[in-house]
Amino acid sequence: REAAAAMPAFRQVGEKQLPQEVVVMAWSPKRDLIALANRAGEVLLHRLANFQRVWSLPPNENSGKEVTALAWRPDGKILAFGLTDTKRIILCDVEKPESLHSFSVNLSITYMHWMEVTEESSILTSFYNAEDESNLVLPKLPALPKNNRIFYIFSEEKSDEIMKLLGDVRLNALVLGGSSGFIEIYAYGMFKIATVTGVAGSCRGLCLSSDLKSLSVITEIQDSSDSEAEITYFQLDTSLLSSYLPEVTRMARKFTHISTLLQYIKLSLTCMCEAWEEILMQMDSRLTKFVQEKNTTTSVQDEFMQLLLWGKASLELQALLMNQLTVKGLKKLGQSIESSYSSIQKLVISHLQSGSEALLYYLSELKGMALWKQKYESLGLDASGIEEATTAVGSFILKANELLQVIDSSMKNFKAFFRWLYVAMLRMSEDHVLPELNKMTQKDITFVADFLTEHFNEAPELYNRKGKYFNVERVGQYLKDEDEDLVSPPNTEGNQWFQFLKSSTHLKESPLLFPYYPEKSLHFVKRQMEEVIDQCLQKPADVIGKSVHQAFCMSLYKTSQSEDSSPQLFKLPFLWNDKTSNIHYVLFTILESSISKIHILRRHTDTSRSTGNGVVAVEFGNFLNNGINESSDSRCYSCLDAHFYDDETVTVVLKESVEQEGKERILAQLPLSSVYTDEDQEAEFIWDSTKRLDEQSDEIATRTVFLDSQWRVLENMKAQYVAVNGIRKVSCVLSSNLRHVRVFEMDVEDDGEVEEEEEEETT
Repeated sequence: REAAAAMPAFRQVGEKQLPQEVVVMAWSPKRDLIALANRAGEVLLHRLANFQRVWSLPPNENSGKEVTALAWRPDGKILAFGLTDTKRIILCDVEKPESLHSFSVNLSITYMHWMEVTEESSILTSFYNAEDESNLVLPKLPALPKNNRIFYIFSEEKSDEIMKLLGDVRLNALVLGGSSGFIEIYAYGMFKIATVTGVAGSCRGLCLSSDLKSLSVITEIQDSSDSEAEITYFQLDTSLLSSYLPEVTRMARKFTHISTLLQYIKLSLTCMCEAWEEILMQMDSRLTKFVQEKNTTTSVQDEFMQLLLWGKASLELQALLMNQLTVKGLKKLGQSIESSYSSIQKLVISHLQSGSEALLYYLSELKGMALWKQKYESLGLDASGIEEATTAVGSFILKANELLQVIDSSMKNFKAFFRWLYVAMLRMSEDHVLPELNKMTQKDITFVADFLTEHFNEAPELYNRKGKYFNVERVGQYLKDEDEDLVSPPNTEGNQWFQFLKSSTHLKESPLLFPYYPEKSLHFVKRQMEEVIDQCLQKPADVIGKSVHQAFCMSLYKTSQSEDSSPQLFKLPFLWNDKTSNIHYVLFTILESSISKIHILRRHTDTSRSTGNGVVAVEFGNFLNNGINESSDSRCYSCLDAHFYDDETVTVVLKESVEQEGKERILAQLPLSSVYTDEDQEAEFIWDSTKRLDEQSDEIATRTVFLDSQWRVLENMKAQYVAVNGIRKVSCVLSSNLRHVRVFEMDVEDDGEVEEEEEEETT
């Protein structure tokens, strides 16, 4: 015992008491960082060294407050977390606590797993290299103006953010599991590639094998609220994904580009709405008020016409112009209209148009793929759906162009109108009018008269709808979200193209012409485009999802109700996929005579293979030698938690089951080689599928393992859970009250007692 204490395995590098209970933790696959989520709904990122905090993301009303699952993208650059209360998934940048992308799901998420395909093939390599073709063809998307926090994805110095979100071309997939059998697979964490049905119960763990051949799922099935839940293991065959890997990768990549572009267009529109200011409504509201208060029967239009033609205004109009509008106010209004219109115009030309052209590019590439039926038909890629999406994007481009024309004519009209009104008001106030302002040609007068005729007629029906009699300002109606129909649609009378279309029956039906919705706002057409594209993206997910079928199912054990206070996420079972030998492992414990004995279930990812599948139980021989009689029952350790450290090792947290002071908790590394010894090719365990596994536990082969050096006593800590990462060789132990954390480097020998003494002094 003394010798062992002098040289504890694993070096402790940090310890913390946290203010909030931790509900889920996950090590980054590439760096010494660990992500935690706590009861308060915060997501925290900590460093291994001294468990120092890097950043925290506080809970947010819109995104949600109940984090129930975390997963790292395999390159470690993006952290995904799932929120139960709002049913949202958020992808967050590891560098700073900001959401890069988010989407909603139908049911609350209980588990997430993010895997990467490891397979190499010449077809894949050629596709990985061809990824940049689009960069040669498409211009770089201009960055959005930086007036708002949400635009940082596309802001100036960050045009690579969108590439960061797309990540590596190699296919990776985020698998989500939720309540009542909900399972969805998202390629690159963004595009839904499969909706899996046919699994019962609430998901407790899942793991998609890196060869994409099978998906392991563990669910908890509860018949009624008072009964104990049954933990069941399902193995699903996803061989469609693996046999069409190059096609799936290419299709998913295009769809992911499309999703990011839709996001880009949405943000551009938000920018445009922000550029349109409320001050532009002033003209309409002042005139409406004028109508309500005036005593004369003359219409507003006539009042202004009289001023234009005779240079004389009624007293009422004079009061409106001089007291309410004022010369200064008029100038200000003129400037706001100009600056606001020109920035909206720039956004349409540079952002909306380039974004929608890029959308057309990817959609036409997809259509080409859809027509290659032998490759893509079985994945549910459908050319007609893509054509509809293309048409919807075309209509959106037409609407954006219409908005440009409206801005253009409005700017001209307002300029002429304000210039004339400014002079008229200066005259009323008997100010000196500069001679160059005074010149008004007949053409200018006609122009203003036309503007008054068209824009200044009272519309009582508009008052019922909008609470105003006038709609002089014509741009806002395109950008308003709540309106589907335009208040003043553009006047298409006498337009030769429209007349030609009306008279020609063949052209009406032509698929080459994009439908044009003259009555509708830009927002309406954008929403329509999004819906059509969403539908077109949805089909492959349904088709691929239907191809997934159950290959194997086994009821493992019933959960005891007593331990239900702790969050689900930490509880075993734990799933692991060995990438090199393509095996799924399931770790779980079964209670036998008051000892939790750890069991390991192996399933080959190739569901057609029957060999190499089996269950084995492990018990730990007495290695503490703390004065208990050696010959006494050797099974004196219960396993509290177990996780795969790497393909060869399992990290376990054990507790002594013999009643004694300060029940020792132990952190240990269990090598699989000591469990799967060659001499006995696992006596094939033949289970009775009518019974649960824990009812036939006597039949399961048991290995007794004696640990030599790879263990360490966890002093003064009621350790209960562990999270590990074998790539970075680190582990994090969490106490049963979910607030006390210790982190270890697993592959270092300590410098013996010196450090221990120092540690005691510091604590």
